[in-house]
Amino acid sequence: MSEFWIYFEIGLRHVLDIKAYDHVLFLIALTVPYAFKDWKRVLLLVSLFTVGHTLALLLSVFGFVVIKVNLVEFLIPITILITAFFHLFTAGKSSKNDSISVIAFITLFFGIIHGLGFSNYFKTILPGNATAKLIPLLEFALGIEAAQLSAVFVVLIVSYVVQTFFRFSKRDWTLVMAAFVIGVVLPMILSSPIW
Repeated sequence: MSEFWIYFEIGLRHVLDIKAYDHVLFLIALTVPYAFKDWKRVLLLVSLFTVGHTLALLLSVFGFVVIKVNLVEFLIPITILITAFFHLFTAGKSSKNDSISVIAFITLFFGIIHGLGFSNYFKTILPGNATAKLIPLLEFALGIEAAQLSAVFVVLIVSYVVQTFFRFSKRDWTLVMAAFVIGVVLPMILSSPIW
């Protein structure tokens, strides 16, 4: 049982690491237009991201996917930027409810990209052959899911407070937070070693 907590905690730290805030930025960009009443949609999106992340690690562990680190490190902030721009341009539009399948697919794909970014490190912390890494991979995925749900819960609470007590409209809050995320992620893209 203690081995479960080791990999679960690694998953938690992977998402909530203050030095590697790309996950939290993505979660902010993904969930800022939603409220507590949208909890099923938010849970679906967060879980799809975890599935994509885990799928990428699985494919990497078994050697099906090998990708250059510089490319992945460049693509991760691009995924955050795309998500923030999507919500920036769709803020306050009623058609957002119809586009869940597009957002779901994109979220799954972005989860794969983020998982590839962690794949090299993940392979180094797990000894043994690929099949011996399956259970730790699932334990790690549960830690990621728990951390992401915690982060999303905080985003939803902050959104609620800002919209209720400070009287921001949902549209204005989404615009402000999407612009904030874009402002944080653009320097990450520009300082990428891929250039």
